[in-house]
Amino acid sequence: MKRIVGIVLVMLPLLVLAACLDSLQSVMPTRGRGKLDEKTVIAGLKEALRIGTQNAVDIVSKVNGYYKNPRITIPLPQELQDVSDVLKKLGLKKKVEEFIQTMNRAAEEAAPKAVDIFVDAIADMSIQDAMGILRGKDNEATLYFERKTRGRLYNIFKPIVRRVLNDVGVTRIYKFIIDTYNSVPGTPRVDFDLEDYVTNKALDGLFTMIADEEKKIRKDPAARVTELLRKVFGS
Repeated sequence: MKRIVGIVLVMLPLLVLAACLDSLQSVMPTRGRGKLDEKTVIAGLKEALRIGTQNAVDIVSKVNGYYKNPRITIPLPQELQDVSDVLKKLGLKKKVEEFIQTMNRAAEEAAPKAVDIFVDAIADMSIQDAMGILRGKDNEATLYFERKTRGRLYNIFKPIVRRVLNDVGVTRIYKFIIDTYNSVPGTPRVDFDLEDYVTNKALDGLFTMIADEEKKIRKDPAARVTELLRKVFGS
């Protein structure tokens, strides 16, 4: 049972669910053996997810939470690579770098809004959902949360992305970059939905982190930070 739960205080919510995979048989009820009941096990899983969600979002929403993390940083859109090359030749490399940085700032500001959505998904989780996650693949919890929350997260993230892009100047920089590029003779005209790109990349990064940590947690030592978690995962 030493390889059950991950470091709940610093990991994403799904990690603890995944950590329980190897210990499922020891915590589920067994006739005549006095094991924990199913209701207690599920309550422990949900508590672990709630704790992990808040702490994980705190990490990615800090300044450079996206920008300096190679796993989730938002790069220049592939569709704008030609634009970037032309602008760099025109001496505007700094503008391109500023553009990339401010896209990531938008993701960092939107990230805290994921907490309430994840909490709702946790509350709605059925016993069948939890058991499916515990018995599933290394990224089963990630798949569950993405399936349950991505649409809602997109609708919440996008207005925040739009506002931040405006507030920190990305929209202005983007317009300057595109207008400059489109004014160069012989270049194909570019029209690109930046808000949609940043929103989806912010979500991609969030779920990539979740999947990475979910896989790692299966081998990491446990951190049981509440009485319920100690009761469930220390069984």
